[in-house]
Amino acid sequence: MCALSAGFDALVNERANGWRWPRGTLRYQLATPRELATLTPRTYSLVVDGEARRQRAVLLSISNLVSIGGGMKITPEAKCDDGRLDLFLVSPLSRLAFLRIYPLVFSGRHTSHPVVGIERVREVAIDSPGIVSYADGERIGPLPATVTVDPGALQLWV
Repeated sequence: MCALSAGFDALVNERANGWRWPRGTLRYQLATPRELATLTPRTYSLVVDGEARRQRAVLLSISNLVSIGGGMKITPEAKCDDGRLDLFLVSPLSRLAFLRIYPLVFSGRHTSHPVVGIERVREVAIDSPGIVSYADGERIGPLPATVTVDPGALQLWV
């Protein structure tokens, strides 16, 4: 698994997957501005490495690698072999601010913006009403969900 998404990007996926036309990536390109028009922060109930918290955000992903969605480098410092996940959160912001930050995610330069938070964790339990989670572009289902890293579970011969 590369990333589990449960925010704006998951909403875009859910909308695009509900359309029969157009086919291919154009669906996602059209679904993005449609979801952006109704962009609203969500309140998430989180348990991060055993610590409960509530977080308002527009985007939440739990990543094990650098990029998602065709090259968006959401967690540019992520390492798949460090035994950690990267919890990526974008705090509430205006649509205009979102549009300013969005292009930076393709180069990984978005991480210095004050609304962007990345935290290295071992386990995250998330819940938020009305959110469907996606992992690596595939629909997982409505929250709640728990994501845990299992260091050394996958052995590769390179």
